Amino acid sequence: MEELVKKVLYTGVGLVATTTEKLQKTVNDLVDQGKVPQEEGKKIVDEFVSSTESKRNEFEKRTSELIESIVRRLEIPTNSDYQALSKRIAKLERQLKTVQSKEVAPKAKVSKATKASK
Repeated sequence: MEELVKKVLYTGVGLVATTTEKLQKTVNDLVDQGKVPQEEGKKIVDEFVSSTESKRNEFEKRTSELIESIVRRLEIPTNSDYQALSKRIAKLERQLKTVQSKEVAPKAKVSKATKASK
């Protein structure tokens, strides 16, 4: 799922970069032909880049919210859920080893005492 989202975002970034390059080339051609003043051409490109940047941020935010919503609905554990569970399991395993080692020690003493009395 994460790979798909990355591909979509990278595709969007690539599309914007290509579009920006083509717009810049077209504006440069218009400036060279004298159809658009240089300042106006620069303003057009700057406004496009600014608009694209704000829309990219909005797109990333919406995409992130959508993914989080899907994960919650599907009840997919997050990385933090996994880490917390792993720590809990490790703690329980340590406790189990401690309990097991305490149970084994008295049995060993009893069996030695039993052997000595025989």
